[in-house]
Amino acid sequence: MSTTAIKAPARRGPAVREAIVDAAAALFAEHGIRAISADRILAEARFSKVTFYRHFPTKDDVVVAYLERELAYVRDVLGKAEGADFTVDEIAAALTEQMCRPHFRGCPFINAAAEYPDPAHPVRRLVASFRALMTAAIERWLATAGLDAASASSAATQVMMLRDGALVAGYLDQDPDRVAAGLADAIRAILDRTP
Repeated sequence: MSTTAIKAPARRGPAVREAIVDAAAALFAEHGIRAISADRILAEARFSKVTFYRHFPTKDDVVVAYLERELAYVRDVLGKAEGADFTVDEIAAALTEQMCRPHFRGCPFINAAAEYPDPAHPVRRLVASFRALMTAAIERWLATAGLDAASASSAATQVMMLRDGALVAGYLDQDPDRVAAGLADAIRAILDRTP
């Protein structure tokens, strides 16, 4: 009786790269970035070291690809929402939507920033891009809600900080609905006190 080893499906080019990033993303989300080695990603993705290093010279390159994909997802969501008139509750729900993803372990950008302290590192530059993108989107929404430019800018920074805290609370408390409602209340409080 012979046994046949289970092999990964034949994939080439961009499909291989995406499969590696898929495996890494799942592992990073569940265990953190630094806790996962390149060998663990290889084992999960079921590719050889040669294949892995052909696509990603270092593990940090995989982390960058993972965050670039997350950033593309956020840009897509924001692009689809551009110009829409949202309620405070809808904004709070959108800002905390990540908590409903499987294996949620906190915001991938906050987590990456905690694990990569050098602000010049490519990972931290992606974190900065994400934060600027989100803050600008929040500022635009606040301006459409009637705030003047200076007030919208200041309030957007505050809402972004609240969003960060809400995602941490969502991870710790495991109650996304309550966290989203609390975030909505906090945003309303900012809007009520802003001229």
